[in-house]
Amino acid sequence: MIVFEKLKTRPVLRQWTLLRSWAAICIGAGVSTCALQAQALQVTDDRGVTVTFAQSPQRILSLLPSLTETVCELGQCQRLIGVDRYSNYPASVLALPKTGGGLDPNIEAVVALRPDVVLLSVSSRASERLEALGLKVVALEPKTHADVRRVLETVGQLLEVPDAQRVWRVIDASVLAAAQSLPAGVKHTRVYFEVSPSPHGAGEASFIGETMLRLGVKNIVPASMGVFPKLNPEFVVRANPDLIMVGERNALGMAQRPGWGNIRAIRAQRICVFSPEQSDVLVRPGPRMALGARLMAQCLARYQASDAAKAVR
Repeated sequence: MIVFEKLKTRPVLRQWTLLRSWAAICIGAGVSTCALQAQALQVTDDRGVTVTFAQSPQRILSLLPSLTETVCELGQCQRLIGVDRYSNYPASVLALPKTGGGLDPNIEAVVALRPDVVLLSVSSRASERLEALGLKVVALEPKTHADVRRVLETVGQLLEVPDAQRVWRVIDASVLAAAQSLPAGVKHTRVYFEVSPSPHGAGEASFIGETMLRLGVKNIVPASMGVFPKLNPEFVVRANPDLIMVGERNALGMAQRPGWGNIRAIRAQRICVFSPEQSDVLVRPGPRMALGARLMAQCLARYQASDAAKAVR
């Protein structure tokens, strides 16, 4: 397959010469050698690196929770032999060996598990060290809806799972359904979604921001600021959001931040505080994005209903 892709840009005569040479090699080397070549599996990761496998890897080590969840959603959880310390879904992965953080894993622990492939993020500092030790690495970095769809396709190709895009179709349909479930009154609500108390916010260009857009609300963090930018706290005060979405871990002391007591959402107590389990769903760009959209829609609907009740009183 790879040979034919390269031949597309060559003159016809040159193509025929190369095809005859390939056939001669096959005849000389034996059918079994050619069959192995035909079965070789190649995937290109988000670094632009093409990784070749003799067959679909059976021993997979995942160092990113969203990739762990993707492998399992594609029905291949049994291939996982280890995960990072943050991978906690589905429940079956809790029993797997933990190999440290995704950005700085325990290299010795990873090597000791003898994985056929290590799945990790592009931002991980471990890629070059693992490759130098002879391990195959596939680096993937889902940050947007398009990224999630592409990563599903890449992991599906790696695992030789047919129609991996079925998972994306479910996600896409679920986000649409969540948007359609919302009352008209929530449209254009100005929302701040905090991903960490630094504070880092979810920008319009992130997968969270794209979900917010599809739900019809206005994100106060513009795409020009980045995917998950670190914000000056005064920026949030000036933006004065109508509603804040935040994880339980980050919510403590939010109202006591300088000037934040004057924010409209805090004054009106329009703050959705998500449990740690819900926060994991919301901040992971993977198969559970459909549930994340429903959680955000429930938050919006709840505060719309609360405002309507106050208006009646």
